[in-house]
Amino acid sequence: MNANEISNRLQKMGNKEDARFLQGFFKTGPGQYGEGDIFLGIRVPAVRKLAKEYKNLPHEEIPSLLQSPYHEVRLFALISLVNDFAKGYEPTQKKIYDLYMANTRYINNWDLVDISAPNIVGAYLFTGNRERLYQLAKSKSLWERRIAVLATFYFIKNNQFENSIKIAEILLQDKEDLIHKAVGWMLREIGKRDTEILEAFLRKHCRTMPRTMLRYAIERFTPAVRKRFLEGAV
Repeated sequence: MNANEISNRLQKMGNKEDARFLQGFFKTGPGQYGEGDIFLGIRVPAVRKLAKEYKNLPHEEIPSLLQSPYHEVRLFALISLVNDFAKGYEPTQKKIYDLYMANTRYINNWDLVDISAPNIVGAYLFTGNRERLYQLAKSKSLWERRIAVLATFYFIKNNQFENSIKIAEILLQDKEDLIHKAVGWMLREIGKRDTEILEAFLRKHCRTMPRTMLRYAIERFTPAVRKRFLEGAV
């Protein structure tokens, strides 16, 4: 089994009509966030099924897949890494983490980040030094900044919120809507577990944070509470 074999199989699985839809949905036009990305038109469950079939794929084949021009080939590579990370021991997990971090330029759309960052970056750094997240949060790359945010989802699921809050504060003035959505999503996830921490953050920042970020963060509040935060009347 090798990268060329997998890439060829995925190309044969593609659907032109689905590919056209996905090209638009993931904003691949000139000047858009996914500019230049090429979709084959394959549903995620089909990619997951193929990843299970190739569950013993050597990690040496992954970089070639991650650097593919085809979105679903890169998705396959990331799903494979997530699967291997979950069942691996520390030496294997470190190898996967290092491989991931060396190829962040190819993890270049929001679905690729969201499916992998919590389960590789967050999971690996959970018991270690998390300084790398702050470097990513200050990166010029939209995708590295989103990796920083989404990695903390793993911490949130384990009731650790400090890193998510600090990174949210770093990104309060970010210009990208995809970052506003990601931060607001993580804040909302914190609120599911600890409303007081979320409300304290919002009382401090609701008047200046991007509206999309705020709207995502307050989504689970009652209409009356949402209104107060939107108006800054807190």
